[in-house]
Amino acid sequence: MATNAVVSGQPGLKRTLGLRHLVVMGVILIQPTAPMAPFGAISAIGNGHVVTSVLIALSAMLLTALSYGRMARIYPNAGSAYTYVGREIHPVAGYAAGWSMLLDYLVNPLICTIWCARAIENLIPGVPYAASALFFALLFTMLNLRGIQATARVNQVLASAMGLVIVWMLAAAARYVLQTPELGTARFWTPFYDPDRFSLASISAGTSVAVLTYIGFDGISTLSEEVRNPKVNIPRATILVCLIIGLLSAIQVYAAQVVWPLGQPFPDQDTAYLHVARLAGGDALFQMLGITLIVATIGSGSGAQLAGARLLYGMGRDNALPKSFFGYVDPARQIPSRNVLLIGGLCLAGAFTMSYQLGAELLNFGALLGFMGVNLSVILRYWVRREDRRLRYLVPPALGFAICFYLWLSLSNAARIAGIVWLAVGLAYGAWKTSGFRRSMVRFEAPSE
Repeated sequence: MATNAVVSGQPGLKRTLGLRHLVVMGVILIQPTAPMAPFGAISAIGNGHVVTSVLIALSAMLLTALSYGRMARIYPNAGSAYTYVGREIHPVAGYAAGWSMLLDYLVNPLICTIWCARAIENLIPGVPYAASALFFALLFTMLNLRGIQATARVNQVLASAMGLVIVWMLAAAARYVLQTPELGTARFWTPFYDPDRFSLASISAGTSVAVLTYIGFDGISTLSEEVRNPKVNIPRATILVCLIIGLLSAIQVYAAQVVWPLGQPFPDQDTAYLHVARLAGGDALFQMLGITLIVATIGSGSGAQLAGARLLYGMGRDNALPKSFFGYVDPARQIPSRNVLLIGGLCLAGAFTMSYQLGAELLNFGALLGFMGVNLSVILRYWVRREDRRLRYLVPPALGFAICFYLWLSLSNAARIAGIVWLAVGLAYGAWKTSGFRRSMVRFEAPSE
């Protein structure tokens, strides 16, 4: 079998990636330190049950990852909830899913701006939050206007550095626990269940925020054209990445909860994990972890801003959004500069009007809607439309849909209202653009079987 994809005599992408490569790239994409930034928000809304929230979110993400894998077999070159939902349910539903997922690309750099600004406040006391927020919003924007992107090698080095810091944090937490015998045995199981603060509503709300830990796993499916045997390796890698991130996240937040005194508020909720690191390992770990997370978040924020700008450009180029603005490319730098500036402005405005927790929930609003759509697409494709109906084509996606729907309902009222307004604006624009959706805005990829 040839290793290069060739269509009509034109060279394609090389199929060089194996299962191991995909898993490593997926972990780097999500980041090994994924639960550290939202730790305080999950703890606050979940009444301290961070481990339980992370593990419940893992169950939903594993089921959804299985659905992504099944759909990747049918549409090996798409890797998009937009395509899956549009082809299997209805083009309007696909447009709604795509519009909802667009919210992720816009909110992601915003919450990165908020978190970095809060972290600087803790690392360098006296620096005003407003100055830090302005600095990071401008930094993300300038990096993208100059066309600076992190290479795969830089990402691998950064992931290795994060791994070392995680090991340092876990070792410091273990040392702290061993040197503090008065903690008591209850401290070791309350991260899973604290009878004094447990409630189904708080666990559900905490889990709806904990989904943020896994955001990005679906990006693996976009590499289908560069993978050997994608119909096997894409599903396996997607599930393995979710499992690895979930278990690693559970260990990290468990260590933090054992170290931090029960019921004691954090000095700053947005950067709570940094304060746990200071208690466990002193100022050296506090500073190193803070610097590492800021650098990692700069990479995430600028990367998300670039991805959002490119997505808006694609929609503008296809005339799904006003082409004169969104489809513009700077002739000198060859980047969608207007979109970069627009997202930068949104980041700056949001940093002064939105909390990290609300931003995280708003990001998950769009993600959970997309995940529900993918699970439903699997049911329609494999169960409803096939003669050889098997329970494995119904039960996992149905459970995935049900859990994601429940978590979506568990988002705060503010997040759901803001998300519904965003969705309503998108649907209204789409209806106007297509004369009531009588015309198609895009052409979806045909299934491979």
